[in-house]
Amino acid sequence: MNILVIDGQGGGLGRQIVSEIKKRFPLYTVTAVGTNSIATSAMLKAGADRSATGENPVVVAARSADVIIGPIGIVIADSMVGEVTEKMAVAVAQSRARRILVPINLCDNYVVGVNDLTLSHMVECVLEELAK
Repeated sequence: MNILVIDGQGGGLGRQIVSEIKKRFPLYTVTAVGTNSIATSAMLKAGADRSATGENPVVVAARSADVIIGPIGIVIADSMVGEVTEKMAVAVAQSRARRILVPINLCDNYVVGVNDLTLSHMVECVLEELAK
């Protein structure tokens, strides 16, 4: 299973997701792509098998991923304070991968009807979905 984890800003969500995936599913290959070098570094330190930073790595990695995981902003152009480009959002949205999107209500994007959960609870929900 080839899992692509995309995160930006400080990489905190991606770090937690990568760490837990590697603990629970050690045979899965995790590719971490940060929208910036800080996010990439955080996910690499958490145990990602490989990593890269920026727009083109998102586009390339989305082509071969079985599952893409990240905050909901990865499918919204200009989200995450402009870190997600249109090309990135389109690559994720058009990928044949299954997408597991975490409903982070930040940066002027709000998902109504979603409970305000802690980050660790959302990571647990991601892992439950991945196990399916």
